[in-house]
Amino acid sequence: MAAWAGLAVEHRLLFLPGGGPFADTVRAADDRFDLSDNTAHWMAILAMDQFAYLLSDLTPNAVPVHDLSTAAAVSAGGKLAILAPSALLLQEDPLPHSWQVTSDSLAAWLAQYANAPLLVLLKSLVGVPQLDERGGSNGLQRSTSAQQLTHFDIVDPYFGQALSPPTRCWLIDGRQPDRLAELLRCGTTIGTEIVAG
Repeated sequence: MAAWAGLAVEHRLLFLPGGGPFADTVRAADDRFDLSDNTAHWMAILAMDQFAYLLSDLTPNAVPVHDLSTAAAVSAGGKLAILAPSALLLQEDPLPHSWQVTSDSLAAWLAQYANAPLLVLLKSLVGVPQLDERGGSNGLQRSTSAQQLTHFDIVDPYFGQALSPPTRCWLIDGRQPDRLAELLRCGTTIGTEIVAG
């Protein structure tokens, strides 16, 4: 997080966290109490808010934000804007209320809503594997479609519908902050470009 926040000094960045351990608690509550889709959805969105506050508190040069105008002002000031999305999503409510929709699809929707030129999914994998004829990994796919990406169980099932064709999208290893720096600087890096449509 500190490395990504450092990139915010030169680049305008908006960070949308997943729900992390807070979303896991919501999943456990859903398993135990058989929550309605609506209740589970908003509890999971609030989990993203909690994780946004946690990450903001732990990260130098980061600020929690609730709307795009504040995010723009924060990022223009060279700080990392971390979106706590519940206020925005309560106002817009753009996506289905289902566990088929996670922060992946929310990020895809947000990129289009904010007219962001680039969406980067930071995952704990290098990119989308290139499979050989026996189903084993044989390097990385340099690009793939959003629909194909869902078959790898890397993003949620709704992601292909949420990603808008004008949005450039990459999936890179979030454990390697230099990859994001290279992508922002050069337009390419080790990872997989995701093509909408």
